[in-house]
Amino acid sequence: MLKKMILFLAVLLLPVYALADVVISEVCALNGTYQNEHAYDWVELYNNGTKTVSLSGWHLSDSKKNLEKWAFPKGASLKKGGYLTVYCTGEELDPGKGSAFYANFKISSGGEKLYLSDAQGNLVQELEIPQQYGCITYGLPAGGTEYGFFENDTRGKKNDAVAFAIRADAPVIVTPGGFYDEAITVTATAPQGATLRYTVNGATPTLKSKEFPAEGLAIGKTTVLRVKAFQEDAVSSEVVSASYFIGDTLKTPVVSLITDEKYLFNKKTGALVKGSGETPNYAKELEYPVNIEYFTLNGDCEINQMGTFTCSGHSARVNAQKSIALYARNEYGKETFAFNPFPIRNYTEYKSLLLRAANSDTYATRIRDVVASSLAEGQGILYQDHVVIQVYINGEYWGHYNLREKINKHFIAQYEGVTDETDIDNIDILARNGTDRFTQNGDNEDWEALADFCKKNDLNDPENLQYVLDRLDVDSMFTHAAFEIILGNVDYTNVRVYRVPGGKWKYLLFDVEACWRNLDPTPMEYYIKKVSAKVQGFRHEPLNALLAVPEYKAKFLNRVAEILVDCFQWPHVEERFDQVIAQLDPILDRHIRRWDNMKRSNWNKNIGAIKYYARVRPRKIAEMLQKAMKLTNEEVELYFGEVQALLEVTNAKPE
Repeated sequence: MLKKMILFLAVLLLPVYALADVVISEVCALNGTYQNEHAYDWVELYNNGTKTVSLSGWHLSDSKKNLEKWAFPKGASLKKGGYLTVYCTGEELDPGKGSAFYANFKISSGGEKLYLSDAQGNLVQELEIPQQYGCITYGLPAGGTEYGFFENDTRGKKNDAVAFAIRADAPVIVTPGGFYDEAITVTATAPQGATLRYTVNGATPTLKSKEFPAEGLAIGKTTVLRVKAFQEDAVSSEVVSASYFIGDTLKTPVVSLITDEKYLFNKKTGALVKGSGETPNYAKELEYPVNIEYFTLNGDCEINQMGTFTCSGHSARVNAQKSIALYARNEYGKETFAFNPFPIRNYTEYKSLLLRAANSDTYATRIRDVVASSLAEGQGILYQDHVVIQVYINGEYWGHYNLREKINKHFIAQYEGVTDETDIDNIDILARNGTDRFTQNGDNEDWEALADFCKKNDLNDPENLQYVLDRLDVDSMFTHAAFEIILGNVDYTNVRVYRVPGGKWKYLLFDVEACWRNLDPTPMEYYIKKVSAKVQGFRHEPLNALLAVPEYKAKFLNRVAEILVDCFQWPHVEERFDQVIAQLDPILDRHIRRWDNMKRSNWNKNIGAIKYYARVRPRKIAEMLQKAMKLTNEEVELYFGEVQALLEVTNAKPE
């Protein structure tokens, strides 16, 4: 059997240089192991000699015309029997040290040659790698002389003794996943010469898994099925998956996630548990493979594909029900989720999605953020749309979630119409005060310079004002501040700004679930204050420097008045509440049974409370602004007189 397993395609083979002590032992050109949204290609070197080899001045390259494309730094070495990894990043990073280095080029997954040369310029190895499979490594078998594909990733360890020239084709699950009234028999077809093996617990099938029945698999209860093809002369196939819901009533769209338990709840590796290390597992930003299905309210399966997931959020990750980010990754088959579940968007695909678990609103209403942010529709500011859904993980009911757009460079690029990949990579996204720590993407230098300029300069000077206007989208900033103040979002640190290449800084409205809690002025005191005041959570200087200019003070007050009229009249707000409540109400009792962390009676009271604040608070805004901005009675009447009279009628307290 082993002889059959070591068959190779002659065109893909290249012998190892017999005299070389240091060899390229393993290559990964489609790495699916992501952390902080990066998954670099890598090349592993192994020293099969009898002594340590100095690599100072050695070079690694993917170009015969430029063998010195990347150099090992001074002091680099590889001890006998040792391994090191060169991550091929395509970026100019610190070259690294020890057993981890960072080259400035990427490896083509379509196949190319790699060149390893020593400090004297002698070619130590020229390795031709064929077209690569996602998440499959290519290398030299332990004790072997010819390269091939490995069943297992062994970076940093002894390679498998067997490698293959090809990968088995994927099987086909014939019976579609979905919702069925009664038991069914699921059938699947195998590639010629392959054996199918399956699991029903989310685990990736192995050679030890049960063989899939030729007559089909009987399924009588809600089940997740995973099937994989195995053959003697090839790496095992991709895994294919499907979810079957038996006797389960479909009341909202459903997302079904299928993945190995070790990626979910394992104490050492699970992304949805704290774990036992100093850094909680859910805070490590590691992405794990997962199969993702989306079923519409009609039961149609719009996507069924592999991707990755990670635990999302910050402080709310301590909750039992955690938010989950989903990513389409080329290494797992598809670069996008080729569908659009969101009603206000006209996009055809998404790079990532967010399953939001209501976070700090988990135990209260679960709808505050989606209702409040939806009020910004048509107001020229970017926010996340939503769909009320239910989630299953490995066939287990996981409760109510709000499906949201995921905030990242791709989300902003779609909204702003940016299509060039380089421009997308260079979109700046900053959170909170915009320091290095809170730079989500791109660069913060210009933003910090702008905020500092506003702190130090009088914008009543036309030149100073023009400097700011050239860099800042004032309408975006005023709209954002108006919404935050009117909503009463007490979590004032949730401020993000962004800028596309060649554009101005804009604000993004997000995570406003800490709104509608009271009739206090907060967060007014964080938005309206002296330019010289201490920075608390976000850079307040641009807003307040402009408010010191009479023209822009008037512009801001007019904008607040417009938004009060356009977005916060109670009939309009109540309609948004009713739309979401109508979707959540039928599934809420089941969600409560699943998590046992709230009571229906309390939910009803909380809904009543936030409706009260949503109705009454807009009527208080003029008074709050008068005190915060020291407006005269004449100014209040000028900007808010008609608005106040309107709201006294439309937003009157219910009798």
